Amino acid sequence: MPSQHIWTEKDRHGKKREVRATKFGGMWRFQSKIAGETEWIYYDSPPFEDLLSLKEIVTRKYRRRRASIEDVVSVNKLIEEQGVHD
Repeated sequence: MPSQHIWTEKDRHGKKREVRATKFGGMWRFQSKIAGETEWIYYDSPPFEDLLSLKEIVTRKYRRRRASIEDVVSVNKLIEEQGVHD
């Protein structure tokens, strides 16, 4: 069963950006779109800030029993892997 987390944020110019992180088959897939645009941007390697946002969201959901411990562990692993490559 896929696990999906969606959030919006504003950039420094005040434009809204929607981010979707979906985990399916043990792999996370990130996509984002600026409000008013029609095309989604898909990431092979998501921005580090998006990973940190996802970690915060999944951790909060886990505390409310709306996310699994596997999701928390896999997001932490992604952050560790990307931190090594930066």
